[in-house]
Amino acid sequence: MDLVLDAADRHILTPYVYPAGWPEGEPCRQLLSLFVITNLGALTLYLLFGTLSYHFIFDHELKKHPQFLENQVRREITYALRSLPWISVPTVALFFAEVRGYSKLYDNIEDSPYGVFLSMLPFLSFTDMGIYWIHRALHHKLLYK
Repeated sequence: MDLVLDAADRHILTPYVYPAGWPEGEPCRQLLSLFVITNLGALTLYLLFGTLSYHFIFDHELKKHPQFLENQVRREITYALRSLPWISVPTVALFFAEVRGYSKLYDNIEDSPYGVFLSMLPFLSFTDMGIYWIHRALHHKLLYK
């Protein structure tokens, strides 16, 4: 993410958004920039793939089902868009740690002492298990009626 932040600072943020006196290495500036970049990226991905999925994959016959709520698609989109900033907070925290140098993420896979396979396998396993357990916890009766 440090490469994305550097490019955004160089081409957009420094000349147009932030005052010249606010240094690029300032933690508050980095957090704010990462939050905006992450949310714009998430919004773009959600709207792009959501639109494609709705038009090409979604079975529109389901709208005729008696349990399909009025304006359900609009409600779900609204709920997802309202959730994006909150969902991005942990991601921004990880990006911030990476930008500040507190991670073991590599810009080039050649920099890893473990190689491609042993670098990616634990990351993908951890991420996949994390998503599974978070999703499962969100279906607990205290959170999901």
